[in-house]
Amino acid sequence: MKLTFNLSNPHFTLLHRAGLAGLWMSLKQLEEETQVSNRPGQLSWELTPREVIIQWNGNDFEVLDWLLKESFQLEDGRICLRGLDSKTMPIQSQLILHQGILGTLLQHNKTHKSSGIVSKSFSIEPEKPEFVAKYKSLTWYVYQDAKNLCDKKGQLLTKPVKVPGWLNPGTTVRHTAFSADTSFEEPPEAAFVLLFAAVACCYYTIRSKLRDKRAQYALVVPEITDLETYANWRRNPKWREEGYKDFFASGLGDAGLKFLTYITEDVIQYRPIQRCQVLTLGTVAWATQQKTRTDLHLVESGERIEKNYKVCDNLLGDRVIAGKESAFISNSFARELVTENLARGKHWYSGIADNVTSNELFQKLTYERGGLNQMIQEVEWDRESEKLFVKACHEAIGYNHRELYKRAKDKGEVPNYEREDTKFRTGLARCKTAVSFREFITDYLSRARFMPTLEENWEQFMDLIMGAKDWKKGRDLALLALASYKRSNRSEKVAAEEPEDEDEIDFGV
Repeated sequence: MKLTFNLSNPHFTLLHRAGLAGLWMSLKQLEEETQVSNRPGQLSWELTPREVIIQWNGNDFEVLDWLLKESFQLEDGRICLRGLDSKTMPIQSQLILHQGILGTLLQHNKTHKSSGIVSKSFSIEPEKPEFVAKYKSLTWYVYQDAKNLCDKKGQLLTKPVKVPGWLNPGTTVRHTAFSADTSFEEPPEAAFVLLFAAVACCYYTIRSKLRDKRAQYALVVPEITDLETYANWRRNPKWREEGYKDFFASGLGDAGLKFLTYITEDVIQYRPIQRCQVLTLGTVAWATQQKTRTDLHLVESGERIEKNYKVCDNLLGDRVIAGKESAFISNSFARELVTENLARGKHWYSGIADNVTSNELFQKLTYERGGLNQMIQEVEWDRESEKLFVKACHEAIGYNHRELYKRAKDKGEVPNYEREDTKFRTGLARCKTAVSFREFITDYLSRARFMPTLEENWEQFMDLIMGAKDWKKGRDLALLALASYKRSNRSEKVAAEEPEDEDEIDFGV
């Protein structure tokens, strides 16, 4: 028997190509650890940057079953992939791989057998409480069995086989009553390749504040153009050095961009992946018993996207929090908003006003006020006028805060800045048309007597304030300004007591 697989196969999807890369990686590792004479059927192969050729003699089932059992193993109940040499990985990396595969490809109980739940504790960050990870310990999983590929005589099937969701997420039977007509089918050779996609793909645990349980895991499928280069990149030691925290993501966009920018040019000269397909899986109201594919997007990196993502990654990172029983990872809400936009080719602040629709979400956003403020300074903007408009709004907010301080001081009260900010936020939320936004923002800005940024750049702001096309962009920028405004009690007190020294006023930008 001889099987030839090529990346140029017109019927191969991104997942098939990932499967071919996973097969390449598995065979490469087996080549280093086994001899042809010790393999059933004198199994041998040829590996090139774009092709895999496998050949053997004798019974197909014996050969394929040996290959699958050698490629997909178990270690203390954890899934171990030969192509990644994952047995030698740190425990944190092993658990991410194990939980990621069970949360995406093998979530259905029929795809594996378990001996129960096991706990592992380890330190994520120095001087932090240990993190306790609970996982399902396995005794078997479906990738280890070749019986679905062969007939009763042990020969490779010649007719198409049905492809279940665990082999290709999303390819489910549309109508149970007509399963024969609505199920997805593949040639047995293509189904064999799909088995190895688990090796080449990457997995992230999702903690989304926008989508909640609808996005719990992300399956990242790389777009592979060179099997050998991708294998070298994916087997780079840096992948093995990272821990549990590095495979948590705030959403689909964060997972995709984290994967694409993971190993940069200072680690490897050529990064083979420019695009990847990201699938999120989570529970939906009509199928709470299992995780369903809830989103799919092709994420592409570019120079500006990568630069802005790195700024976001540095300033809006995840945190390890000490809990009552163990540490836990807290994801950034601002990071989720920004990365979803970057991954979909939008302005990094786009849609903030539409997504932050409650006081609870706004408070979560303001928890990262400092990071947002710094990001405004460091990110690469599409237009300088957008950054200047945020600065102008900061000046208006600062002036209104000082006026509030003066009035509260005269009455012997404590200034309620939160109530003032809530009025601004709810006023923006009520702006549903270009006209209503224009009326609201011009009224708010006109209350500030000293706004040098507005005075010097008002012509550049006309599209954001008056334009029928860009008014939503202006609304997003105004809410971004409110969420990122850094109030300084001392500077506002001094400014309120000495308003004539306008040149000395600190506007908190």
